[in-house]
Amino acid sequence: MKEKIINFFNDVVKEMKKVTWPTKDELKNSTKIVVVVCLIIAVLSYIVDMGITQVFKGIF
Repeated sequence: MKEKIINFFNDVVKEMKKVTWPTKDELKNSTKIVVVVCLIIAVLSYIVDMGITQVFKGIF
């Protein structure tokens, strides 16, 4: 059992060495894109919500 755990963590270390980590600039750009897309989705959701609210106010 102990040997399996040690092998597992050794494999994790080997796999982590294969990972290509983003540079600082790539990370900044990706973060900006995520924030902008989240804001756009939030605004669109708000607009749809207001539209549905107005429809229901008109019906009831």
